Amino acid sequence: MQYKKINNLLGWFCLLIAFTTYVLTLEPSVSFWDCGEFISCAYRLQVSHQPGYPLFAMLGKVFSLLSLGDNTKVPYFTNMGSALASGATVMFLFWTITALAKKLIIAKDGNATAPQTILIMGAGMVGALAFAYTDTFWFSAVETIVFALSSLCTAVVFWAILKWEAHADEPGADKWIVLIAYIMGLSIGIHLLNLLTIPALTMVYYLRRYKKPTVKSSILVFLISIGILGLVQYGIREYTIKIAAYFDLFFVNTLGLGFGSGVIFFVVVLVSLLSVGIMYSIRNKKPALNLALVCLAFIYFGYGSFVYIPIRATANTNLNNSHPDNAFTLNDYLNRIQYGDNPLLYGPHFDAKVIDQSEGSTLYRKGRNRYEVSGKKQNYVFDHNTIMPRMHSTEGDQDFAQNLQFYKQWLQFKDGQSPTFADNMKWMLSWQMYQMYWRYFLWNFVGRYNDADGQTSSLAVDGNWTSGIFDSVKHLPKSITASNTYTPLYALPLIIGLLGMGFHFRRKKGDAVVIALLWFFTGLAIVLYVNQVNLQPRERDYSYVGSFYAFAIWIGLGVLAINDLVQRQINARGAALASVIVCLLLAPVLLARQEWGGHDRSTKMTAHDMAYNFLISCPKNAILFTYGDNDTYSLWYNQEVEGVRPDVRIVCNSLLGMDWYIRQMGKPMNQSAPLPVTMPFDKYKKGVRDVIAYNDAGITGSVDLKDVFDFITSDDSRTKVQYQNGETMNYLPTKNFKMTVDPNQVVKNGVVTPGQKNMLTTTMEWKYPGNYMFKDNLAIMDVLAHNNWKRPVCFSLGFSPSSMGGLQSYMYKEGFIYHLIPFKADTSIENQLGKVNSLVMYNNVMHKFKYGNFKHARYLDPISRDEFYPFIETTFHDLAQGLIKDGRNDLALNALHKFDKEMPNINPNIDTAHRKLLLAQVAYKLNDKELANRYVTGIGNYLNDQLTYNYFLLQNKPEALDVNQLQYQLYVLNGLADTTKNYHETTLHNQFQAQLDDYGNKFAMLLNRQ
Repeated sequence: MQYKKINNLLGWFCLLIAFTTYVLTLEPSVSFWDCGEFISCAYRLQVSHQPGYPLFAMLGKVFSLLSLGDNTKVPYFTNMGSALASGATVMFLFWTITALAKKLIIAKDGNATAPQTILIMGAGMVGALAFAYTDTFWFSAVETIVFALSSLCTAVVFWAILKWEAHADEPGADKWIVLIAYIMGLSIGIHLLNLLTIPALTMVYYLRRYKKPTVKSSILVFLISIGILGLVQYGIREYTIKIAAYFDLFFVNTLGLGFGSGVIFFVVVLVSLLSVGIMYSIRNKKPALNLALVCLAFIYFGYGSFVYIPIRATANTNLNNSHPDNAFTLNDYLNRIQYGDNPLLYGPHFDAKVIDQSEGSTLYRKGRNRYEVSGKKQNYVFDHNTIMPRMHSTEGDQDFAQNLQFYKQWLQFKDGQSPTFADNMKWMLSWQMYQMYWRYFLWNFVGRYNDADGQTSSLAVDGNWTSGIFDSVKHLPKSITASNTYTPLYALPLIIGLLGMGFHFRRKKGDAVVIALLWFFTGLAIVLYVNQVNLQPRERDYSYVGSFYAFAIWIGLGVLAINDLVQRQINARGAALASVIVCLLLAPVLLARQEWGGHDRSTKMTAHDMAYNFLISCPKNAILFTYGDNDTYSLWYNQEVEGVRPDVRIVCNSLLGMDWYIRQMGKPMNQSAPLPVTMPFDKYKKGVRDVIAYNDAGITGSVDLKDVFDFITSDDSRTKVQYQNGETMNYLPTKNFKMTVDPNQVVKNGVVTPGQKNMLTTTMEWKYPGNYMFKDNLAIMDVLAHNNWKRPVCFSLGFSPSSMGGLQSYMYKEGFIYHLIPFKADTSIENQLGKVNSLVMYNNVMHKFKYGNFKHARYLDPISRDEFYPFIETTFHDLAQGLIKDGRNDLALNALHKFDKEMPNINPNIDTAHRKLLLAQVAYKLNDKELANRYVTGIGNYLNDQLTYNYFLLQNKPEALDVNQLQYQLYVLNGLADTTKNYHETTLHNQFQAQLDDYGNKFAMLLNRQ
């Protein structure tokens, strides 16, 4: 009883320590990436992106209520939900480690001595708290993201199987198995990662029930566990909905009943079958069948949270991704059809060509009164294939060209070289496994140079792991060593974990195999199964947190391993205390000390304020086209939760190619009117006008945009061409567009001020840049053709210029947005996207913008540094230049001083240093030499630091030197020398010129070879 009490109290103590840590470092508002969408969907119970997270949304709603009506506090409390879930995960990890440790050093039914109790509890504390402070887990613990709650599900089910194991021979012990089934069902409504624990759980069951396992039977059980995993993942999660969909198809199309009638009938049949089966197992005393059926029922109980999705989709919430209000759409939604499929065991090489295709299964969509055929799934035959295709991007993929270049560059292919099976394996080992798993693993237990994106950076240190033991710190750039994201751990947590793993395999091989399975399936197995193409939008380490959890168990058991060595020298109690204290210092204490600075988000508001600035930059009733996650999700949060600028209609271009999204945009939302979309749904529904190809009709001159739009949306046979497969489709007859402009109407609608009327053109002319017009381009064309300047049309600063349809000449910055204005074309400006509507922009930037506590935040994540900070730099530079052009030097100087007041004088990378130089040049132009000198001095110090490091690499690790980056650094240094010379700053010029000459000589031989 004493042991149990200590175990329980210390478990709760671990929760308290972890939860307190996370609350102290909690982000006070919305974070980047998916968090803005998740908070919005939780607060208003909406439908988030595939595959849906209904239970997460409902639990988030509960935590949002703690804000007590202060909507600005909603994200703080939903973030706290993640903190609490993460703290509870640490608690269950403690109990898991103590259960395993107890089995290692105490005989069954034996009592623990004081030294043994110290060892067991110390092992739990070391492992649990070490995991609490690991980089990846801590990252998800302080923001509203699914991985915190998903980790809790993993921790609970693994703890529960150990509870079952301890009481398996007692009556009613199988209740723990049923609990596991229920948690698994619930976890599907959070994230699917929890299902990957099934092989480990199955092995625990097998080892407990069968006292003399053999290799043959173990392999058989392992294969059975894969089958159970497949049953839950596909049979229950996927095919339940798919079968229900075909029931609904029969009931609606054949019997003429309403939508959903077939689904209801199927659910009744399913419940009836389960009920009959359970009663049969009871009456005929078949306990194994009873347990299986009860577990199946409880999985369905948990999975039942997905009823939320069609209910809320039918309610037409503002955020309603995929609009899954029927069984067929819900099936596509759950299976992430929007994101495509990756081949797994067999498929084409990346340079394979399609040589044939055939029609597969029929695809359905919901019509007015019945389901309609939307097309056939296309099955492609390629000219050469391979088993285990790891490099699998093919010509039909949107990012094929980028993927192809990256594959060839990574594997150092020569022109015309084709990939082989061996190349696929090399790619899998070097990129997918090392770069996209082992690198993350080593971040957490060995150490890390910084938090830069190691996928895209050309610098060897960026995003890479380091122990810190062999680092030549005096040669590392200060941008690394002075950063709070430089976290060398000296590999100590890894060493302790490896000692624990070895000890575990020696003493309890069966249990060690279970942990190994848990580690593998929640880590490398994900890499093999998902089979991602090369570059991802961001680092994906959060996907593998389950495997880091498993390794933390071994870190805890490392206490026992060290004790085993120490107790040979001193008494048992002293050895136990020494082992625990040493491991506490070398794992959790070290991790906490090193990782705290890079995880303390308590002073960071950049995601919130960046989104606020996007919205506040927009004119009244604007239509704002955004591009992707980080210029959309946090905007949704600001609008949906805090009610910031509800008059602005946010249109996410990444979704605008979907028929359901275009239809949603044709409805009112908050205080914004519908988009002026004139197409009826039948003209753009799935399978109709998905892509329109350019086919030169020989038209001379520009054609009015409305006429082009009417042509490509017409069902007249004369507006279509026939392709080789016999299909007739609309086509784009010309790329030269125009719009007639009535200056009086433009002024009347408030697009520009009366004083700017003489700057307006009467005809806008531009050229469409591509050979294909996709559905998102078609929707934008509809809006432009029929808006008639009644509502301002804006594009976010993060919008891809290639997606602007050739309209760059008419884009004017007014803050964080480009405003489409029919001013007369100004060809004197080289950068067409650098033009500003200066006075409007000045008012927005100076009087409305918020700056995210950027200057005083204790930690800034990569998006803040690499996206928000550059946005601010370019915004102030372009504003100042525009004001100077308009003869308002006084306002331009005010703008520079505002930038200096709000933003720190930092140079996180060479791109920001270059932009800072441009700001310094403007300051010189405005005769503020004190400000300009301060900026160029900071840039000079940064460059000297970087070039010194590059010279060290040249002498010691030339293979790690990025010559392109080096040339860029020398180019900026040359710019410093030229700038200070032009503005007669002789002392600074001489300093920079001397540095330039010195480094030019040092790198001359290398650069001459390029």
